[in-house]
Amino acid sequence: MSSASTSPALASFRANPLAIGGVLIIVLCVGLAAFADWLTPYPQDVGPIGDFAAINAPPSPTHWFGTDSIGRDLFTRIVYGYRLSLFMAVVVLAVAAPVGVVLGLTAGTIGGAPAYVIMRATDVFLSIPPLVLAMSIMGFLEPTLTNGMLAVTVMWWPWYARLVYSVARSQAQEGYVLAARVVGASTAHILFREILPNCMPAVLTKLTLDVGFVVLMVASLSFLGLGAQPPTPDLGSMVADGAKYMPDAWWLTVFPAFAILLIVLGFNLLGDGLREAYDASR
Repeated sequence: MSSASTSPALASFRANPLAIGGVLIIVLCVGLAAFADWLTPYPQDVGPIGDFAAINAPPSPTHWFGTDSIGRDLFTRIVYGYRLSLFMAVVVLAVAAPVGVVLGLTAGTIGGAPAYVIMRATDVFLSIPPLVLAMSIMGFLEPTLTNGMLAVTVMWWPWYARLVYSVARSQAQEGYVLAARVVGASTAHILFREILPNCMPAVLTKLTLDVGFVVLMVASLSFLGLGAQPPTPDLGSMVADGAKYMPDAWWLTVFPAFAILLIVLGFNLLGDGLREAYDASR
């Protein structure tokens, strides 16, 4: 039964070249981030000290992506920037997704006053553009890495609450849920053992897509000076700093921007592939 139900999804995923391409991109980015200490040629350039004899040096065999305004190797800093971006994305989603899932399950299954309160609060958050909301939160906080993650987390949970609410509400009247209630199953059992497993394909697909979106959101805050602060290697900060030297030192902006594009593209391709695979198995 299990192999028969998962076979169409797996076959659909394997037959999707864009999804496979997304997997390869993600493996590349994660591998670089995980083994940055061994793969980067100048790991000491993560800090504030650079080589002042090589300021704004163009790409060369010595510095593949060139150097920045104080002579630090740009390739090294981009690779470490991947590590920071992926870490922040994992932390944000590890907090926001469970909160949103639990609230969406509660509202979609129990209904009544709890559902009204939860969904109206969700509507308030969703009515504000995400970047504007994150910037508003950061306006009251010191621009640090931790506060940046907090701001993104606060504005991310409503998307999961809305998604799970719609799925849970449709599942709450299914026969297997009614049967569980008849035999006296607890509310927690119905929420987490009966309905939640049917929400997980949609949640996992959104999680995959959201990794790229969180990376982009964090980079946007850093670009505005509201995220990680120097000398922390952050992709958004690199793009902002490099913009001061355009077009002469183009590599300072182009390579960090391409790095952001690559990782966002990889997770988007994977998420689209998972969504198509899920639809094929239904």
